Amino acid sequence: MNFTEKITDFSLSKYRSITLAMVVITIIVALLAALPSIFPDRFPYLNPLRVDTDPQNMLPADEPVRVLNESMKRDLQLYDMVVVGVVNEKHPDGVFNTETLKNIYELTRFAETLRWTEKGEERGVVEADIIAPSTVDNIEQGGLGVVKFEWLMPSPPETRDEAITIREKAQKIPFLNGTLVSENGKAIAIYLPLTHKELSYRVSSAIQKKVAEFKGDDEYHITGLPVAEDTFGVEMFVQMAVSAPAAMIVIFILMLIFFKKITLIISPMIVAVVSVILTMGALIISGFPIHIMSSMIPIFIMPISVLDCIHILSEFFERFQHTKSKRKTMIRVMQELFTPMLYTSLTSAAGFASLALTPIPPVQIFGIYVALGIMLAWILTIIFIPGYVMFLKPATLEKFGAVHSNNTEEASTLIGRFLFRVSRITYRRAKAIITLSLLLIIFSIYGISLININDNPVKWFKSSHPIWVADKVLNKHFGGTYMAYLALTAEDEKYDADKFLEGFKARASEKIKELESAEAATVFTQVVNRAGESAGDSDSPMMIYEKVAGFIDEKLNSAGDEEAYTWEDAALFIEEEKQRGEIFKDPDVLNYISGLQESLLTTNVVGKSNSLSDIVKTVHRELFEANEEYYRIPDSINAGV
Repeated sequence: MNFTEKITDFSLSKYRSITLAMVVITIIVALLAALPSIFPDRFPYLNPLRVDTDPQNMLPADEPVRVLNESMKRDLQLYDMVVVGVVNEKHPDGVFNTETLKNIYELTRFAETLRWTEKGEERGVVEADIIAPSTVDNIEQGGLGVVKFEWLMPSPPETRDEAITIREKAQKIPFLNGTLVSENGKAIAIYLPLTHKELSYRVSSAIQKKVAEFKGDDEYHITGLPVAEDTFGVEMFVQMAVSAPAAMIVIFILMLIFFKKITLIISPMIVAVVSVILTMGALIISGFPIHIMSSMIPIFIMPISVLDCIHILSEFFERFQHTKSKRKTMIRVMQELFTPMLYTSLTSAAGFASLALTPIPPVQIFGIYVALGIMLAWILTIIFIPGYVMFLKPATLEKFGAVHSNNTEEASTLIGRFLFRVSRITYRRAKAIITLSLLLIIFSIYGISLININDNPVKWFKSSHPIWVADKVLNKHFGGTYMAYLALTAEDEKYDADKFLEGFKARASEKIKELESAEAATVFTQVVNRAGESAGDSDSPMMIYEKVAGFIDEKLNSAGDEEAYTWEDAALFIEEEKQRGEIFKDPDVLNYISGLQESLLTTNVVGKSNSLSDIVKTVHRELFEANEEYYRIPDSINAGV
């Protein structure tokens, strides 16, 4: 007795034990996967169900681009944003009417409360970094040489004039115009930074409930990259929950049409469901999160798992009327199909398992567990399906099976007749079929070269979806709804004490000439000497400056009136020296950034950019009585940078 015969005999003889074992194992796996999520406190040692819809996690944690992104977000305190757009195209003043601004003020205050404490960590909207009319500064002239900072909208306006004044102030600040308020005054955008991007769906849902309370002609649109990604993830899981059962229903109906025995075709359904439960259960128990990719595992396993079952049932259908014996028929069927089913299952599993070679963790998990599911389905098929047939009563199979006629040229079924005609065409038109196939391959290769990768998550939705609509409306009024950060860094020059002192002495000499006094020469000589003494045990210019500044403070405390003025000049000189290392206060660098911004706008990809240069130019303008001629980078650091 060979291996195939032993397996078949075992399946037919121990079918009750096999079925019981399958049910028990399935229940145990399902409980191990579900209980930690239902009762997390009682089963802390088991892995609960975790859902991960963040596309960033498609990359390994040590991927350089991901490490850099996390580093920049941490260093610069950047957060993923939910954008709430308020649009009013019916009111003559757009959104700058008292009722709309009152609602925006109330909505902002509500958004500040969207914080939750989970596992000892406060999560939600970062209140301090919200960008809204009531949370940003207005920059304006407060007198010659004075700049005043105050809230743009400390409270909702009571009159139309107050509302219009808010619009004028906001549009006067380039940083806000086109970002916070639209240039036509018809829209305002509120930017809500999140501590964790996976909270975006929760935050957007809360915002939607809040805006439903407002009355009037205002339109509220919620978008932003994390919202699009998280919403897609949530709706993807909902779709999978619908698609998987729908696929099973379609398969069930097709098998019912072919075999016309519900009791018989239930067995492939059982194999499919058990395969999915065991596979997904193993994934959860192993501690892997359910990613967008892994949510599709059931869709792949269900149709694949019934294939071998259908092969067995089809062959059983063809042979049963010859023997009228369940056991004999099943033994012959398994002898004929065991090896082909094994090879097809192995090749399918190998194909999916090869995804483990990709550098994308969720794809690796997807491939490995689909391969696992395929092999589980094969094992269940060869040991459960034969046993299931043994459960069926003889009366159930009395009229089951194909009755063949003596006509060998044409089959008795509709499918058989169709295949018979197709075989004739294939035989007679072999060259034409091969030629057509080659042409299709060439055409397909050309089509592959035209593939355009679009990673914009908004395009994952239908054009009627609220996120698509929000993106379209807000991009019409603003420079864009998705943030891209360009980080500029200065190279750290290697500290050279001799080179530093040489430059320091030269600049001190220039300062002495500028002050034109004997007292200055004496004081600055002491400063240079002190810098030289400090250079030996200092690791950077900043350490030298701090030591020299301390030395100057001591001298100031004991200096006379005339000498004190010179020591104050020395203190100011050291402050200027400190700023020499602050490269992003350098007018040349700020002008470079401004030029870079202008260049980005010519790409037709960037709709609006903001930088430190915009703020410096705005402050410089307000220092000169809001004269537009002074909206530029000052000529020196001391002139307003």
